[in-house]
Amino acid sequence: MNQPKRPSFPARLGPPSAQNAVRPVVRPAGNAAPRSAAPMPAPRGVGLDSAAVRSRMVQRLAASGISSAAVLQAMGSVERHLFVDTALVNQAYEDTSLPIGLAQTISKPSVVARMIELLLGAEGARGGLGRVLEIGTGCGYQAAVLGRVAREVYSIERLRGLHEKARNNLRPLRLTNVHLIFGDGMVGYAQGAPYAGIIAAAGGDAVPAAWCDQLAVGGRLVAPMVQSNGQQILLVIDKTPYGFNETVLEAVNFVPLKSGIA
Repeated sequence: MNQPKRPSFPARLGPPSAQNAVRPVVRPAGNAAPRSAAPMPAPRGVGLDSAAVRSRMVQRLAASGISSAAVLQAMGSVERHLFVDTALVNQAYEDTSLPIGLAQTISKPSVVARMIELLLGAEGARGGLGRVLEIGTGCGYQAAVLGRVAREVYSIERLRGLHEKARNNLRPLRLTNVHLIFGDGMVGYAQGAPYAGIIAAAGGDAVPAAWCDQLAVGGRLVAPMVQSNGQQILLVIDKTPYGFNETVLEAVNFVPLKSGIA
């Protein structure tokens, strides 16, 4: 890649919005209910809204090597079962990708956590990221997690059906720092640039030049890329004042990156 032109202003890095902080729910103590009292209604989501279920998932992520406290907290605070189809809710906290319609999938929790931890990099120890661009909103799950570690998130989706699904999924969470865009992810979203981080949920033969242009100096891009042998690998690109540093990591399996809208 050619040496980049420095953006006109840097993306600011700061702690995530206080409105996204996870606060424990404290219920006042009361007198014990008499034995004849009617039973409490069963929790919705087949019990999957229990914090204990998410806690077990977080424990597995930590055991697998995810060490960022910010990422683990964010993963534990987002109810993944609210982003999958009703028929699949019982698999929501398993470490598996699941179909979300239109030949797309929601990534494994371990992959989401791994990529966000890579995106944070050293900044994870300094309180989080500034402005982030997500390529491929899908059902909105990763955008919700990003919204808890970044000051501002722009997430772009090329499939209108998924864009609307993500909007419906995210609306109840009231994440005012997450902005959904319907458009061609291959051209990025210049209106929000420069970005402290760019993360992609689809892999192509090369990283689009627009993403590199919209990345701030000092920023990081994490994306799958298809190698010449057809295998996808995870690629990390750091943008410096002198050019780009690329790091090739483990094999991954994402849906193909496509242009245009549908």
